Amino acid sequence: MKSYFYTLLYKYLSLFIRPGSSVVEIAPHHDHLISLFKNRRCAVYMPVFPARAMPSPIARFETWEEIRSMDSDVILLNGNLHYENDIQALLERLHDLCECRTRLIITYYSGLWRPLIRLATLLQIRYRTPEQNWLTHEDVDNFLHLTGFEAVRKEFHVLCPVYFPLISDFLNRFVAPLPFFRHFSLVNILVARPLLKNARTFTPSVSVVVPARNEAGTIEELITRIPRMGPDDEIIFVEGHSTDATGDVLREAAVKYGSSKKIIVARQSGKGKGDAVRRGFELATKEIVVILDADISVAPEDLTKFYNALLDDKGEFVNGSRLVYPVDAKAMKFMNMIGNKFFAGAFSFVIGQRFKDTLCGAKALSRESYLKIARNRSYFGDFDPFGDFDLIFGASSLGMKIVELPVHYHQRRYGTTNIRRWEHGILLLRMLFFAARKMKFI
Repeated sequence: MKSYFYTLLYKYLSLFIRPGSSVVEIAPHHDHLISLFKNRRCAVYMPVFPARAMPSPIARFETWEEIRSMDSDVILLNGNLHYENDIQALLERLHDLCECRTRLIITYYSGLWRPLIRLATLLQIRYRTPEQNWLTHEDVDNFLHLTGFEAVRKEFHVLCPVYFPLISDFLNRFVAPLPFFRHFSLVNILVARPLLKNARTFTPSVSVVVPARNEAGTIEELITRIPRMGPDDEIIFVEGHSTDATGDVLREAAVKYGSSKKIIVARQSGKGKGDAVRRGFELATKEIVVILDADISVAPEDLTKFYNALLDDKGEFVNGSRLVYPVDAKAMKFMNMIGNKFFAGAFSFVIGQRFKDTLCGAKALSRESYLKIARNRSYFGDFDPFGDFDLIFGASSLGMKIVELPVHYHQRRYGTTNIRRWEHGILLLRMLFFAARKMKFI
């Protein structure tokens, strides 16, 4: 049971603890879990906790200053909340160790399994640990709120902690994550981020990335309407093999407005909006990167709201939502509306964070966050032709806080949409199943 259970737990945690990240486990009873991570820094034993056996520890640090010097990406509490005498004090001390990028991962058990866990302990088929606190989800959320953390994502796993050929894997992989059955799961995994006071000593600038294919009629208006947000903003147009005069208009506009705005014009080498978005991000040099569609269906003036949301640390990835305010009569066809709502609900389940609209063309994140997503892109691969899900999946799997920002959605006034409803709908279904396999049913 021990080996199978910790192998499962390692697999689930590996979604959030990626190769290259440093992880510190606080006060483990044993090194069975932490030893599975090749990218571990250490296992930490703190003498302020009750003495307990820890055979063959990977490393031992006895002061908070030593832990602080580790500068860890992930701090792991595996079951600690169940036997800690003062949970609030522990979390407060851990908060002092965190940087903005640090993620706190907590695993804790469902109270429904309490009798079976005690029985397994008596039968010595699990490690003996002194569980004394049995916490609800609300209890854990409240402790996080009191100590300056914010829950980002919760996962529910393990219906069968004992290995039975075929049966255990089926139950744990495909049944445990489902909406009804997850309430009976043994293991809860919570990813939280520290809420830190903004110590910024400068005002960040913005790279506005605009994929543009057959949008010649909106380019000049778009340039004049994009607001100045930071002291040294730039606008990056990535032209996508247009059949109209988009390329010529972009070059002329760059000359015309070059004295007042920094405008970069590039032509994508591949195909699709996703390729154009990735090309734009490669060219971006500013601290914050924003994506905006060239059809002005989302007002350029709204970009200030995205910028302010990041500055105020409301989230680390700001995703526009077109389905809150009334939509212009011809801006979105009825079937498109139904499809958007379906995919928003389905992807919310898979990703573990709420989404009302996954396909809005306006998004914002820091360049640092994007580079982190890009470094870990190999987990999902270069699969996204739209450019939206590459960012959404990456941000979610890295435990970034995603927040939706409602925007008004307007009818395009030039050209025709590049969206092919049925073809892209089938492609989105394929991406949904792909994401479910990589993020939910693992």
